[in-house]
Amino acid sequence: MGTLLRIGWINLKRDRVAQALTFLLPVLFFSIFATVFGGQGDTQTTRIRLAAVDEDGTDLSRRILVALQKEPALRVRVTSEDDGSGAALDRGSAERLVRAGDVPVAVILPRGLGASFAERGFAGGGPPIQLLSDVSDPIAPQMVMGLLQKVTMTAAPDLLMQGGLTQFEKQAGALTTQQRAAVDAWLPTLRSGAATGGQASGAAAPAMGVSVDVVDVMRTDNRRRSLVSFYAAGIGVMFLLFSSVGAAGGALLDEVESGTLERLLSTNVGMSGLLIGKWLFIMLVGFAQLCVMFLWGRIAFGLPLFSHVPGFVVMTAATASAAAALGLVLATLARSRAQLSGFSTILILTMSALGGSMFPRFLMSETMQKFGLVTFNAWALDGYLKVFWRDAAVWQLWPQVLVLTVLTGVFLGTARILARRWEFM
Repeated sequence: MGTLLRIGWINLKRDRVAQALTFLLPVLFFSIFATVFGGQGDTQTTRIRLAAVDEDGTDLSRRILVALQKEPALRVRVTSEDDGSGAALDRGSAERLVRAGDVPVAVILPRGLGASFAERGFAGGGPPIQLLSDVSDPIAPQMVMGLLQKVTMTAAPDLLMQGGLTQFEKQAGALTTQQRAAVDAWLPTLRSGAATGGQASGAAAPAMGVSVDVVDVMRTDNRRRSLVSFYAAGIGVMFLLFSSVGAAGGALLDEVESGTLERLLSTNVGMSGLLIGKWLFIMLVGFAQLCVMFLWGRIAFGLPLFSHVPGFVVMTAATASAAAALGLVLATLARSRAQLSGFSTILILTMSALGGSMFPRFLMSETMQKFGLVTFNAWALDGYLKVFWRDAAVWQLWPQVLVLTVLTGVFLGTARILARRWEFM
């Protein structure tokens, strides 16, 4: 028994891939999920990008806007350029930002908001503040609504009090001289409290005096079905990577072990021609794999595939090309089937977690979202979301297609360099 245990320990100590699968991968996944879901209430939670439009131009609307800009959980944009330059946003430009996916929510402070607030106070009844939202990110509108309710109460307590007194005097008669003097003495304290943020707590108080309407600017009959494409793409891309690695590893490593590769290299094909041929085949199989996935989405879940064929074809071709090239890199890097299976599993699962295949990237912190952009999955999923959710034209896919095309070239070049070891065997 001791000998068996010692042999097992020696085998594990020599197998770096087995060590990584046993100890590194669980810790890595735990860290990713704990960072995303374990820090939802702390300062590491992602800041929400928010567009804000002040149509009212009153003291109240300005205070609300300033209070929103001071919120650490928000990154408020009030101009046409993200760096603060350009013209002030209006309702139309803010809605276009939401539709394009630049921001998930836009706040519209309508005309008449300040006048109604000053006149009615707690009674409310004025024009509602509007939240233009994109429901592909369901968390952002709810968080913005809670913060908006909080800042409305804490940014203008003096105006709220004045409006309440106006209503009181209409119903119960004018205040006495002493009462009016007491109110006038208290109002500066309320104004100073509003200027410093007031006594705001983490909880969102009911927005007395104003109402908030959430407007889904992306709502059409097919939007719910279009969102199915996100899940089809997420699962499809992850399994595309697995199948590409399996096909590339099976094609090359089996040929190395059987001696077939040596005979192929003795022909006019050469290593470069061989890799290109393998890449084309794996790419075509991957393209067919994603087509089957999305066709099933169309049949079973009503995904509007046929109305988005051009964008789907472009994104699927770019995605399959990059996945096939990555498969060749891993196949040429590995020394055996077992080694390929081990480190490809680690790499693919990690990329899928960081890139959004397992859960949406908007749940991550800003740092993790940016880090996720180094993965293959993030660019592919962003492209599919543009096609099916935002109805983007083919030319608007150029950032995603460009990145995937560059990755394809880099992967193919890397695979060719790594494959040189077989030419000198």
